[in-house]
Order: sequence, then structure tokens, then C-alpha cells
Amino acid sequence: MPEGAEARWWAVRRVRSEKPATYTCPFCGELLHAMSDHVLIAPEADGNRRRHAHTACVLAAREAGRLPTRDEWRAGGGTRRRADDGNEEERVTGIEPA
Repeated sequence: MPEGAEARWWAVRRVRSEKPATYTCPFCGELLHAMSDHVLIAPEADGNRRRHAHTACVLAAREAGRLPTRDEWRAGGGTRRRADDGNEEERVTGIEPA
């Protein structure tokens, strides 16, 4: 879980930037280039506390139940949907397209 990011639910969406910036993934601590496909997470949709993270790291956290979406939090549990195209990111709810 990202340090200092206590939250009941998370806004999660895919991003890719044209900005030549580098971020540190809050899950693995490794560098993340803004121009690569990655995920933006924000505790309770608070844009001031948003963090950039590797897609694989977010998927692992979602699989472990550590990043519930607002809908999941409201429902009181994690819900999953199945993707027919074999795309791993689409198998986990809450990662919105860029």
C-alpha cells in the first residue's frame, strides 16, 4: 500500500503522458517513466494525493484486495469481471481506460 495513503476506496485509471518525467512506484519502489503505460491511483479520488504506479503492481494489489474501488467499497466487497480478450488489466475491475 502506498505510504501514508489510508483510504476506504481508490480511484484507479490507466494513464500515459507525453511528459518526459519519472515517478517512483509506491508499491515496488522502482522507477516508472511517465511516457510508458501505467496507472494513476488516488485515495478516495483525492487528486492531491494521487500516485503513479506500474500496472502490474496495481493489479497485484487489486488481486490481494488492497485497492477497492468506490463501487466495491459501497457494495461491501470486491467484485470481479471476466474479460474475454485475454487482457489481464481488463480482468480486474476498477482500472478505467486512459
